[in-house]
Amino acid sequence: MAIWLMTIILLVSGVVAGLLSSVAGLASLVSYPVLLMLGVPPISANTTNTAALIFTGIGSSASSLKELRSSKKTLWRVAVYVLLGSIVGSFLLVIAPATTFTRVVPFLVFGAGILMLWSQFHHPAVTRSATVQTKRSTSILKNLTVFLVGIYIGYFGASAGMILLSILIVTLNESFAVTNAIKNFTCFLANTLSLVIYAFTTKIYWWMVVPLGIGMFIGGYLGPMVIRHVPARPLRVVIAFAAFILAAYLFYTAYF
Repeated sequence: MAIWLMTIILLVSGVVAGLLSSVAGLASLVSYPVLLMLGVPPISANTTNTAALIFTGIGSSASSLKELRSSKKTLWRVAVYVLLGSIVGSFLLVIAPATTFTRVVPFLVFGAGILMLWSQFHHPAVTRSATVQTKRSTSILKNLTVFLVGIYIGYFGASAGMILLSILIVTLNESFAVTNAIKNFTCFLANTLSLVIYAFTTKIYWWMVVPLGIGMFIGGYLGPMVIRHVPARPLRVVIAFAAFILAAYLFYTAYF
C-alpha cells in the first residue's frame, strides 16, 4: 500500500478514534484494528496506538479545562493510582509473550463492554448509616480497582478509558462531563508514562504516530463538545455494544 494512502487512512482513523476515546474511552475500537490491517504486529500496534493516544489526551484536556479545574483534588487522587498501575502494566507487556497478549485481549475488551452496560443500569442505593469502616473499605476497593485499570492501560489500553469511566461514574459524585474529563486527563498521563517505558523496551512505528496522532488530537478536542450536547446514556450504550463487536473481531483473529 502506498505511503500517502496509509497516511490518509491513519489520519481519518485518528479523528474517529480520538472522538470515541474522549467520549467513552474506546479509541482502540478503530485505531488498533486499523494498525493491524496495515501490517503492524500486535505488540507494536499497541505501543504505536498508545503513542498516538497522547494527542487525544492533549486535545480533550484542552477542551475540558473548565471541568478539570472544578475537581482538582479528585483528579489527582485518581491519577496517582492509575499511574502506579500503568508502570506495572507497561513492564508486564514487555515480559509477557505476544501469543498471551493476543489471546487475552478479546476477553478484556468484552469485559469492558459488560462493565459499561452495568454502570448504566445499576444504581446503588444511598445509605446514610454507613460506618467509617465501611466507607474506608469502599475507598480502598475503589482505589484498588483504579490501580488495576492503570495496569490494564499500561499492558494494552484498548477500551481502558471506558472501564475507568464506568468505575468513576459509579464511585464519584460528579456530573458526567466532569467524570469524563477526569478520565481523559488521567488516561493521558498514564499513556505518556507508558510511552516512556515503551520507547526503551519495544518497537514503536513513529512515522504512523504522526498522522494518527494529528487525527486523534482533532477528535479528542471535539469529544468534550459532543458530551455537552448529546445525551450520555444512549451514546455509551451504543459504544458498549461496539466493544462487543471489537471483542468478537479480536477473538476471531486470535483463535482462528
